[in-house]
Amino acid sequence: MNWLIYASMPLLAAFIGYTTKLIAIEMMFRPVEFIGRPPLLGWQGIVPRNVGRIGSISVNLLLGRLINPNQIMARMDPEELLRQLHEPLNQAVTEIGTDLIAKYQPQLWEMLPAEGQRLILRQIAAQAPKAVAELMADFAANPENYLDTRDMALANLASDRGVLNRLIRDVGGRELKFIAHSGLVFGLIIGLLQAGVWALTHEPLVMPIFGAVVGLSTDWIALKMIFFPREERRFLGVFRWQGLFQKRRSEVATDYGRVVADEILTVPKIMQALLTGPKSDRLIGLVQRHVSDLVDRQFGLARPLVLLTVGSARYRQLKEDIAERALAAAPHTMESAMAYAKEALGIERTVVEAMRALTPLEFESVLRPAFRQDEWKLILVGGILGAIVGELQVLLLLG
Repeated sequence: MNWLIYASMPLLAAFIGYTTKLIAIEMMFRPVEFIGRPPLLGWQGIVPRNVGRIGSISVNLLLGRLINPNQIMARMDPEELLRQLHEPLNQAVTEIGTDLIAKYQPQLWEMLPAEGQRLILRQIAAQAPKAVAELMADFAANPENYLDTRDMALANLASDRGVLNRLIRDVGGRELKFIAHSGLVFGLIIGLLQAGVWALTHEPLVMPIFGAVVGLSTDWIALKMIFFPREERRFLGVFRWQGLFQKRRSEVATDYGRVVADEILTVPKIMQALLTGPKSDRLIGLVQRHVSDLVDRQFGLARPLVLLTVGSARYRQLKEDIAERALAAAPHTMESAMAYAKEALGIERTVVEAMRALTPLEFESVLRPAFRQDEWKLILVGGILGAIVGELQVLLLLG
């Protein structure tokens, strides 16, 4: 019976090491929203709670070292984009033109024969690509004037805290599994020591103390082995070791680039930031200016007559309405060109190549911020849970 008790000690220690790691890992990410009574009674996952700090570090790395937004935007070929937009642009211009002409000149519009109406709409549609090309040229020359990429990336992370969770889980999935599995091995080793000390002392405090040691030490060791050493080193002249995260540089870069391109710097989110971001008023002003020029060119010599029949105020309102409708239709109009835009921007490819060129210290900053500031909490939780399980061992042994 005594041998059964002694044999159970390393097994229980391995169980403690493994389960405390699983709990600690889940506490990093769950729950996404705070549960309990703030500020002290309750819990929110470490990553979601610190999305501002961790996200800011990640975005600074992304935009400061991995990609240049201006160079990225310059990759789109205006002619190819216009070719992709030809049909949806014609449709949008026709719908907007029909609605607004009927609104501002209903009687004149209804008097025109169908062929006359189609001729006017074709003329408007023919001018639209030129206006779009001019607008794109203005944007391409100074994209930073119209798009705050950093604000867009941070807003995307803040609006969906799960994105940062997925980024870290996808990028560091192997490392997180290593933390859990290391608890089995280290726990088993410390459990053997625990059995020996118990055999010599039969001291009840041995169990909770060793349980706490298992929980604390295995977390600490596992975290260190993930990141250090940054370069491969030989230990005891036999064993070679390099931090797991550094060793998986190529795989991590691929995962990171995919998540960034699919969830953070996506074409739809870039469009949304252009239309609603902190610099959207500049884009709106740019669109309004080009629409105004387009309308004036379209009416040409007939502009004085139009002003006379419509009135200056309604003529200005017409141009504002066209600009407003054009902006509202932009996301739908761009849908057909999304695949081309994603391929042209090449965000995933750019991020992967840049990450592989990072120094080991810079590369570490991809995942390390998720652990550094609050890793002591994970280690402490492991120690507390280990002590509790150790005390339960005592109750079983003495019961």
